[in-house]
Amino acid sequence: METDRYKKMKFIGQTLFNNTSVEITIVNDRVQSMREVPAADSTIQIAPAPIDIQVNGFAGFDLNVATVTPEDVCAMVRALWRVGTGFLCPTVVTASFDAIRNSLRAIVAACKADTLVAHSVLGIHLEGPYISAEDGPRGAHPLEHVREPDWDEFQRWQDIAEGQISIVTLAPEKKNAIPFIKKLVANRIVVALGHTNASTDDIQAAIDAGAKLSTHLGNGAHARIQRHPNYIWEQLGADDLWASLIVDGHHLPPSVAKSMLRAKTLDRCVLVSDAVALAGMEPGTYQFAGKSVELTPERCVRLVGTEYLAGSAIELARGIENSVRFAGISLKAAVSLATLQPMHLLNAKAHVETKANLIIFKWDAVECEINLIATIVGSELVYHAEAQQ
Repeated sequence: METDRYKKMKFIGQTLFNNTSVEITIVNDRVQSMREVPAADSTIQIAPAPIDIQVNGFAGFDLNVATVTPEDVCAMVRALWRVGTGFLCPTVVTASFDAIRNSLRAIVAACKADTLVAHSVLGIHLEGPYISAEDGPRGAHPLEHVREPDWDEFQRWQDIAEGQISIVTLAPEKKNAIPFIKKLVANRIVVALGHTNASTDDIQAAIDAGAKLSTHLGNGAHARIQRHPNYIWEQLGADDLWASLIVDGHHLPPSVAKSMLRAKTLDRCVLVSDAVALAGMEPGTYQFAGKSVELTPERCVRLVGTEYLAGSAIELARGIENSVRFAGISLKAAVSLATLQPMHLLNAKAHVETKANLIIFKWDAVECEINLIATIVGSELVYHAEAQQ
């Protein structure tokens, strides 16, 4: 990397997916040019900016509190840029109608206030409230707000969101869930199964109706389930379902993450953080979705007094690293799980590839660590490690 007094800098490295040597010239924090060069420092990697389709909060900013503001949303997105996440689906969880409305309004207003934030938001993920009421499958979602699918209610939220709800996670065993799924699919919304106690028939009916994804497969489940059949195996074995995975070492033990990646195949897996506001915070006890949760020194988030997890405290880059560690896959394959795969799932190729959206980093192959140098979003340099020193 070279810098001069006119705020001009150059990054020279190798693109991860095609191993091409590239020089990126930045002037006044904007990409001026990208060109191939004869040779580059092979230790510096250039890859697409990761896409996280499930983010509840980050760095102390919580999308699911009554006081959330557009400024909070913008600050959260910018905090994610600093850890390499270039795109996201802000995730709104089970709550009252008004609480969900307030979160949606804040996200929409943030996008209107900041065009670069709007560029980063690929859609809104509505996780609930149409999920299982049972302890375990319900996870950290508040029981008092769990309810049956209601198309009129959902349409009111979609109107408030100005059409930006692009993923809905629900339990297919709920009353009227199947016709609800058909309506979502007809409106080009990705339907995800999650927080569910579904039977084999329920899962198949949802797939037949157009469901496409399993949300954080292996989680949002009972602590103990029947050996087989069960709703985890049924989703894992369904070739028509993609699976999002939280590879933080807590939600899925390393051997489980490895097995799921192999069984589902890399073509149908997507890495997510499922980060909550505690991500980036110090260990301690906090509030999330109206519940007391504990962030342990090992970066595990649990409902206080239970064995149930309540979101994660990692960023997507850690999931990439852990996928290499746990499953023995290549860095290229792991990055694809957080870039190309979610892009295809959301049909966002045209948007993502319109401008330069990249991360520049050094890969420590011994420690399996991404050392982030810079993040470029919408052809703008939004993070530079040297500037933070």
